[in-house]
Amino acid sequence: MIEALDHLVIGGSAGVYETLLGRRASEGRLRTGNVGLAFTGGAPGLQSMVFATADLEKAATLLERRAVVATREGESLALKGHGVAIGLTARSSEAPSPLAAEEAACVSALDHVVVRTPNPERAIAFYAGRLGLDLRLDRSNEKWGARLLFFRCGDLVVEIAHDLKKGVSDAPDQLWGLSWRVPDVAKAQARLKAAGLDVSPPRDGRRPGSQVFSVKDKTEGVPTLVIGGIGRW
Repeated sequence: MIEALDHLVIGGSAGVYETLLGRRASEGRLRTGNVGLAFTGGAPGLQSMVFATADLEKAATLLERRAVVATREGESLALKGHGVAIGLTARSSEAPSPLAAEEAACVSALDHVVVRTPNPERAIAFYAGRLGLDLRLDRSNEKWGARLLFFRCGDLVVEIAHDLKKGVSDAPDQLWGLSWRVPDVAKAQARLKAAGLDVSPPRDGRRPGSQVFSVKDKTEGVPTLVIGGIGRW
């Protein structure tokens, strides 16, 4: 049913993300190699994620059979996702936005989108059981204080994170942060630093062979990590 993450909706302006991604917006929208961004101009932060499907009508029928509440909104479906706004649309063939700097220093693709949940078993039931995403990892780590669930979606991951110290509750999930891929971490960090962003020095990532750095401002309120060194799959 779901083939990919089509785009994310972010509160704020496309201009901020032109700098972050190193790409030029068109009609207020941006696209990397695997995901698009649309901007509401309203309150900052991640607003929703919209998945892509090859056949919207068949997807609507399957969702109804799986007891997922889905409302038709023009050429897409709006789903009720335990606090996270989720959409489903027909897959597009939109090309990536043009680069505005050296390719090695610009964002190539989204690595993962992070959702925080107070109820990981509910998240598994929804994202795997009802939406049909491929659960690739379920791991608790006391050192990190978290239980992490990785769902493969095309060539990126929907990461569901649960704070172990807070315990389980029926509170809503939160669409939280983004991690972007770059060909060269050092060049990307230098480009953003030169553009006036507050970025951390590159450091070793949790994934063997990877390096990461954090972007601490000018992300429209979205916690942001930049990853390089290895591919996802």
